[in-house]
Amino acid sequence: MCLYHQPVWQFKISKPLTVTPPNIIISRTDSIGDVVLTLPVATVLKNHFPDIKIAFMGKAYTRPVIEACTSVDVFIDVEDFMSREVNIFGTKPAAIVHVLPNRKIAQRAKKLNIALRIGTTNRIYHWFTCNKFVKLSRRKSELHEAQLNIGLLRALGITQEYTLEEVGNLFALNHVKPLPAKFAGLLDKDKFNLILHPKSQGNGREWGLENFVKLVHLLEPEKFKLFISGIEKEQPLLEPIFREVGDKVIDITGLMKLSEFMSFIAASDGLIASGTGPIHLAAALRTNAFGIYPPIKPIHPGRWAPLGPTARAFVVNKSCNDCKGNNSSCHCIGEVDPVWLRDALYAALKK
Repeated sequence: MCLYHQPVWQFKISKPLTVTPPNIIISRTDSIGDVVLTLPVATVLKNHFPDIKIAFMGKAYTRPVIEACTSVDVFIDVEDFMSREVNIFGTKPAAIVHVLPNRKIAQRAKKLNIALRIGTTNRIYHWFTCNKFVKLSRRKSELHEAQLNIGLLRALGITQEYTLEEVGNLFALNHVKPLPAKFAGLLDKDKFNLILHPKSQGNGREWGLENFVKLVHLLEPEKFKLFISGIEKEQPLLEPIFREVGDKVIDITGLMKLSEFMSFIAASDGLIASGTGPIHLAAALRTNAFGIYPPIKPIHPGRWAPLGPTARAFVVNKSCNDCKGNNSSCHCIGEVDPVWLRDALYAALKK
């Protein structure tokens, strides 16, 4: 496992605000992991401006994640934002921060006459749609994604620099729903309940099914209860695991809604995945999160590792660009030894 130094924050902003807006929209309309790593933005805002009302705008399928965060006051569906007038508790939006740059959303925010529109300077369309800027380049930065997200709040005068340890305590996923009894009954209170999440919907580098199979064989059934998770369409792709390990694992692919899966993660003892949404959910929910990554910028753990006191990232200690631009295969992430995960799991078992 590589250790990454904590880089120096470098953000430049236009003239700081003198008046705090009564409400603000945080716009992050991509996937679950990205949304999780943006939730600390809401907590930082609440800590600095306790009376501000925070709306988080995202896609409908990420709604359960956003609504589980106690730092967010209301969810806004991006489709509603783009098609009709929206309000925050009956009040017109006063500010929006474009955490994920999006041309159409930026244009819509201007059309809606949102008074304060915060964006980065490196998107040309922001020059014509935003009126408060932060000079921030994600591509060249050594900071973690969650730190970069918080950096946009410098436009509001929030200049505090947060360490990764501090950010890991800012997710505020305190509104997770109770786990339905039919799923709670799958867990074994006398064993370490471990979720294995091998696939990534094609959105990232994967560890490889053969490594998950090796790991399953390394774990004692008397001590671990293993679950294979994923979305329904991934189940045929996971067939090699079920064929190789038989009844050593329980197949839960496609069985749960996102809100239920979050509750299942929270009730479990650990989760193993590559840099996908579930690994960030597990870390934010204080479940042991074991993330597996390639040593390739910008998708390495220095940028995308799960954060929190129960999170760990595994990566081979080398610099490699052999697989850059190739999402279908990556020998570097495959070189993470299943024994490393086994040892980490047995260490967690003893705690």
